[in-house]
Amino acid sequence: MATVTVYDLEKKQAGECELSDEVFNTEVKRFLLHDMVRYQLAARRQGTAAVKSRGKVAGGGKKPFKQKGTGNARQGTIRAPHFVGGGVAFGPQPRSYVFKLNRKVKKSALCSALSVRFQAEKLTVLKDIELESVNTKAFAEVLKRFELEGTLIVIDQADPKVELSARNLKHVKVLRADGVNVYDVLKYPNLVLTAAAVSQIEGALER
Repeated sequence: MATVTVYDLEKKQAGECELSDEVFNTEVKRFLLHDMVRYQLAARRQGTAAVKSRGKVAGGGKKPFKQKGTGNARQGTIRAPHFVGGGVAFGPQPRSYVFKLNRKVKKSALCSALSVRFQAEKLTVLKDIELESVNTKAFAEVLKRFELEGTLIVIDQADPKVELSARNLKHVKVLRADGVNVYDVLKYPNLVLTAAAVSQIEGALER
């Protein structure tokens, strides 16, 4: 098992933490990362784009002019697609973009994403993040102390002080351990975990 240094908020060594090789130092399967990011982005799409076909456009029940004798091409309705105000041929209709991925694939993809950050030495473990109050400036100073720009912070449980302190910081996002996902891990170049979050993530992915 790999061992990493655990720091406090003052960037002083507060111990060491063993990381599961199965979760944080496994083989990186980039094709799974690609599939998982596509899966997450597809699930976010609303799929509400819609237009009216000729059967849904109001009016046009009467033949616009007689079949023969006018010198014009014969027409059955002014709501055909080639008329202004007519229906749209083969236009978009509401649909879902979600596709299926197996549970093992999702777990393996997340382990690969976490391993990418660990192997690139972009993973930092903190003993805990305890703030006296909601203070964005103080929280920004903590990140500056660790020289972190573009950071995903994972905590083990809800903590309004941390979540609100980081809310207005640019390129910083706070997630709870049960919400950690491949897209966010890859989006932010630095990953910060609390020691409790590490245990929670390993418990979920080692099973």
